[in-house]
Amino acid sequence: MFTRRGFGKAVGVGVGAAGASAAGLPTAAGAVPAPGALPTPGGTPAAGAASGPGAPGGFGRLKQIRAGELDIGYMETGPAHGPAVVLLHGWPYDIHSFAEVAPLLAARGHRVIVPYLRGHGTTTFLSSTTFRNAQQSVVALDIVALLDALRIEQAVLAGFDWGSRTADIIAALWPERCRALVSVTGYLITDRERQRHPLAAKAEWAWWYQYYFATERGRQGLHDNTRDLARLVWTFNSPTWRFDEATFERTATAFDHPDHVDIVIHNYRWRLGLAEGDPRYDGLEKRLAAGPDIAVPTVTLDGEKDPFTPAGDGAAYRDKFTGPYAHHTLTGIGHNVPQEAPGAFAQAVLEANRLAGA
Repeated sequence: MFTRRGFGKAVGVGVGAAGASAAGLPTAAGAVPAPGALPTPGGTPAAGAASGPGAPGGFGRLKQIRAGELDIGYMETGPAHGPAVVLLHGWPYDIHSFAEVAPLLAARGHRVIVPYLRGHGTTTFLSSTTFRNAQQSVVALDIVALLDALRIEQAVLAGFDWGSRTADIIAALWPERCRALVSVTGYLITDRERQRHPLAAKAEWAWWYQYYFATERGRQGLHDNTRDLARLVWTFNSPTWRFDEATFERTATAFDHPDHVDIVIHNYRWRLGLAEGDPRYDGLEKRLAAGPDIAVPTVTLDGEKDPFTPAGDGAAYRDKFTGPYAHHTLTGIGHNVPQEAPGAFAQAVLEANRLAGA
């Protein structure tokens, strides 16, 4: 398997898409060693990185587009007519989780789109009266609307945390829009009825902030201590990742958003059945609650040190993916897989694309 450095070297000598299977991830599931730690900000940008006014962290150009009920901020890099890849972040993270992944994929000829999810960064609501809703189907519809606005018929979707759930939903409900899928922690579509039943004690403990946010004290805490809470979650979720303050602050500015608290609180309360969604999407949520299978070509990734990774090396969700499939566990890596192991994440995208017949 390539290390991040080896991947960049291969890009530099022009390894084509046809060679991705030989040069990328192994096809058999199993433990995969992770690349080295993320360089501190200010280093030399990876090959293929775009630059210009508004470029966040030097890995692309920040743009805005109206899509659905949002004005979506997104980073774009790579050739405009290349095969599309959409990279999706979670909470408390932002587009910078893909600051090293995006240039690697752009250098392999992909058009890479990295949007801020609702309530983050420069993504804003078009109307002040719109319900600040963060139920799972609506977040997925945001990305479908983005694809429509950008006139992208089909893309490889890859994400972690909220981004995995969002990509899973699009792959399940609108498979014609998803060429292939990369999903960290596998199948994350929420069934709120099942959410009523407690997990094992250790698993419940990992969700401490979900229960904190169920209280008004937690809402106020998120409002008053946004950065401190995010830093604590980063440390808990990724126990081996030694990020510096500049790396954290680069992302934390995305939380300086007038709707950030409302969106985060609604997302977690909705999952637990403590907040209502929009009745217009009841039909979609009913389909999702049934646990639809995902048939598009898929690569799932688990971080070995991720507190949310289920036991069994992907076995807990394997039967939900019915199409071409591969699974990899990343040794020594926590929850924020694309930022902790950017080379491995980029290779998973290439592998998923290969499974789709690239």
